[in-house]
This record gives sequence, C-alpha cells and structure tokens, in this order.
Amino acid sequence: MKTTSILPILILCLILFNCGGKTGQIITVENTLDVPRSFETVEISTSDIILLKEESIENIGVIDVETNEVLISQLVDTDKDGNADVLLFQPEIKANSQKQYMLSKIEADEMPETIEYCYSRFVPERTDDYAWENNKVGFRTFGPTAQKMIEDSIKGGTLSSGIDAWLKRVEYPIINKWYKEDQVEKGAYHKDKGEGLDNFHVGISRGVGGIAVKQDSTYYISRNFTKWETITTGPIRTSFVLEYADWDAKGQKISETKHISLDYGNNLSRFEIEISGTDAIHVGLTLHEKDGIDTQNKDAGFISYWEPHDDSELGTAIVVPYGNMLSTELFDTPIKDWSNLYTEVKVNNGKAIYYGGFGWKKAKEFTSKEGWNNYLEAFALKINNPLVVSLN
Repeated sequence: MKTTSILPILILCLILFNCGGKTGQIITVENTLDVPRSFETVEISTSDIILLKEESIENIGVIDVETNEVLISQLVDTDKDGNADVLLFQPEIKANSQKQYMLSKIEADEMPETIEYCYSRFVPERTDDYAWENNKVGFRTFGPTAQKMIEDSIKGGTLSSGIDAWLKRVEYPIINKWYKEDQVEKGAYHKDKGEGLDNFHVGISRGVGGIAVKQDSTYYISRNFTKWETITTGPIRTSFVLEYADWDAKGQKISETKHISLDYGNNLSRFEIEISGTDAIHVGLTLHEKDGIDTQNKDAGFISYWEPHDDSELGTAIVVPYGNMLSTELFDTPIKDWSNLYTEVKVNNGKAIYYGGFGWKKAKEFTSKEGWNNYLEAFALKINNPLVVSLN
C-alpha cells in the first residue's frame, strides 16, 4: 500500500493559517540527477503569479514549505519597462528528489536581509570599463573611450574585446572599493592587500570568453564595446547588455551584441551572443605564457586551461551547453597575446550561448587542475539537465 508523509501537508496548512488564510501558489522543483543541487537559479514569470487585489509583486516572497523558511529572492525587469518580469530564487535540493515552495505575501520585516553580491556597472572614472562580480569572481571589459585613446596614441587606453578576470578571494563586493582605491593610488588594484587583485593580462587575446570568427586559418575579432545597459543587480543575479560596432571577417559583416549574466555562487558568467553574418563563433581562453595545461572535453562540453599564475595557479574555462560545441583548437602563434585555446560554438537562430569563468587557487576553492575540471564537468551536467519547475 502506498503511503504519504503528512508532515509537509501539515506545515503547508500552518503556513496558510499564518498568512491569514490566503492561498499561495505552489512551486514544485524536481532534481532528476544523482547529485544534490545548489546555486542554480529558478526563474518564475511574474505573469504566472496570481495576486490578490491588495497584493503587490514587490511583497511576494518564496517560502520553503517543509521548513517555513523565507528564501532570498530577486525581481528582475528584463525589458526595462518599469515592471518586474521574473522572480528569481535558488533552492537546495537533494539528489533524485523534489521540493515545494509557496509564493505568498511577506511583510517587510519578515523578508530576509540581502547583500548585493551580484553587481555590475559602467565605470567612467577608469576610462570606460564595464565591470561585474558575484561572491566568487569578478570580470571587466573595455569601452570606446579606451579604444580611441589607443587610436590617438594617448597613454592609458585599451584596445580589446577580450574579457578580463579580476581575481578576488573574498565573498563581499570589491568593484567599487577597488576602483575608489585606484583613484587615490593609481594601479592600487594591481596589488593584493588580502582581497585579491587584477594581475590577469588580456591585451588583444580573448581573455576569459571573448569571441572570434574564423575564416580559413585566420581569427577575426571585434573591437571595444560601443554601448552598454545594466539590466539588474542584486543578491542572486546581475545582468547587462554590451553592443559592438559591426566588424569584418574576411568580407563578412559581423554584428554582435552580448547579453551577460552572473549568478550567486557561480564561477562562470553566462554569455548569450546575438550575432549575424556567421553560423558559428570561436570562444577563447588566453594562453598567457603558454606554460599551462589545456583540457579539451568535447563530450562533456567544456575546455579549460590550468596555468601557473604569478605566485599561484589559475584555471579558466568555457562551458558550452546542449551539444553546441562543434570543435576545439589550441591555437599557438608567436604573435603577442594572439594565442588562445578555442572552442567553436554553433549559432542557433542568431544566438550562441556559453559560460566562461575562472577559479583561482588563492581563493582556496580549486587547488588543482583535477578539482577545476571536476567542477566544470558537474557544471556542464547540471546546465544540460536543468531543474524541472512547475507552478500550480
């Protein structure tokens, strides 16, 4: 005879009673893998959330039905029309199991305290960088003023569409702090004062996830971004858009727009590239001094590069979901900063999706190539087998 535990039902009834008898919608999240899941973001469309007359979406929270805990959540206005489009939260679910969560009105003093770990902004005080971070990693890339300075032979410019890595080893946000310190002491963030530093050279390389288009045996690349738009920052996700001027790949006009996001607890940013003029892109990892060890795992869908890095070690990686990794290549050339480990990514309906990021040994999470690659293999497995979410 089949039996069912009544504990979740009793707890759900208690939650409903505590909420003044209001009926909340139930979210069921299922993990179909043999491994526990965490730091994966569930998105609920606000158009699917039923509100009572006196309720506002800003007052809706996510409650763990089993524990009655109010989870940290984040609303995102994806189209910037002034109205929230999605509600984000991160569940923790055991292997081969499911959990239920309830959407309900939460009083302001009952909402959990949050920190804006996932942050990004345009940085005009340092020429015109765009920088982003979460509790694990930081990145930046470069804008049109930095490009024009190079073209006009002005010191301090940067000509690159590569992705720079900011090696942080603290959980709290550092972008504003480091840039402020740089205003007082030029180059301050190139020194590790206990939080990490920027000692990752990009140049014209692809850094950690810049793209190229390959024609015959030559790689063609864009220049600096020309426009930017911040979509959201918060405790769970930051996202933004970078636009690029059209560029040429041996007679083919390429248009490129990057939609980038970074979620809490992840070492890899998500890149969704809107692109025309090609049916595939090549995504690269710089080889720096060419003294690292590359891994090209097409079956799992990732490439990685583990290298000595100053007085430590560093792993970089690209993960390509859904079988869209077409090929890989270790491209080695005597031209400075032009050597990269590449993966070829298929363009589907004008978009290419991949994840790029790094793990620094001094952050004490990944201390070897094997540990880094194990993380990437698990990351790829999870994005190819997303949590199954239903809303009643």
